[in-house]
Amino acid sequence: MWVHLINRGGAFQTMDGTVGYIWSRCPGTYVLVLVLAAPCTPVVGRLGTILLRAGGYAYVGSALGSGGLRARLGRHVRREKRLRWHIDYLLAQVQLRAVWHLESLERWECAWAGVLATLPGVEAAAPGFGASDCTCSTHLFYARDPA
Repeated sequence: MWVHLINRGGAFQTMDGTVGYIWSRCPGTYVLVLVLAAPCTPVVGRLGTILLRAGGYAYVGSALGSGGLRARLGRHVRREKRLRWHIDYLLAQVQLRAVWHLESLERWECAWAGVLATLPGVEAAAPGFGASDCTCSTHLFYARDPA
């Protein structure tokens, strides 16, 4: 498991101090650790308008297609893009604090979402968010305290 921390300037830094976009082209599963400074009500594709409270968020996704983690995570950090996935609508509103990821051919996102849902102080943020291709209730989780 790799963790990439984000500094205020938007650069990525690994736990060993390496800076830059260093994601692998391998397939994998990831968690985006996000902070929302103020409440907002974005319109998120077919989900419609959702209410998001200020605080910390974790979004679980997978990158099993061509380009793997590098392509998917690189897309997530780009500001200019066509809005395609639920998370695209949210990324314009939040600060990306960290990326946790695991290189694997296995799809771990539903298992990780299940674990996040059981953590104390963590709750589902928006029904159906990021979970249109599975039976999970959501892939976006909220915690009042972003730590």
